[in-house]
Amino acid sequence: MTKHRIFTTSFASVYPHYVTKAERKGRTKEEVDEIICWLTGYQQEELEAQIEKKTDFETFFAEAPQMNTARTLIKGVICGIRVEDIEEPLMQEIRYLDKLIDELAKGKAMEKILRKP
Repeated sequence: MTKHRIFTTSFASVYPHYVTKAERKGRTKEEVDEIICWLTGYQQEELEAQIEKKTDFETFFAEAPQMNTARTLIKGVICGIRVEDIEEPLMQEIRYLDKLIDELAKGKAMEKILRKP
């Protein structure tokens, strides 16, 4: 079975789109980075190194230090599909990130985005 194209796409090529989407709605690159670090466990320097290396999505998530256990609280629809129903684990991780960036762009408070009690 062939891999989905997004798996081999470089994270660095998509990252600027996350930032642009957030900034268009008055949010910041720092907030985007905070979300990515919360989800994956990367420290800021590690995130920047992954971007600089042009790591693909598959490697980006495979090398993530500690996927946040609260990510399973992320619910909703992205690209017409419910994120909690996605069966392919890597695709679900990618869609979790997409959903978090969407929530940021829609003006949701960081505490809610980061699933803080």
